[in-house]
Amino acid sequence: MGKNQHVVPDGDGGWNVVGEGNSRATANFENQSDAVKRAKEIAKNQKSEELTHGRNGQIRDRSSYGNDPHPPKG
Repeated sequence: MGKNQHVVPDGDGGWNVVGEGNSRATANFENQSDAVKRAKEIAKNQKSEELTHGRNGQIRDRSSYGNDPHPPKG
């Protein structure tokens, strides 16, 4: 399984795609929707998760593309 991809604010009004544990951004976008699209592409390729953070830093959405060890029940 690859690195989870986080979409986080860059501090200048844009959005970064950052691989989990990386100190540098993989990509930078002007709007969040473009950053989410790219993060999902990477996560699908790496069979990992995409996590979208709000401007406050809290995770507000996530998508899983790998083998989830704890799948939802029901």
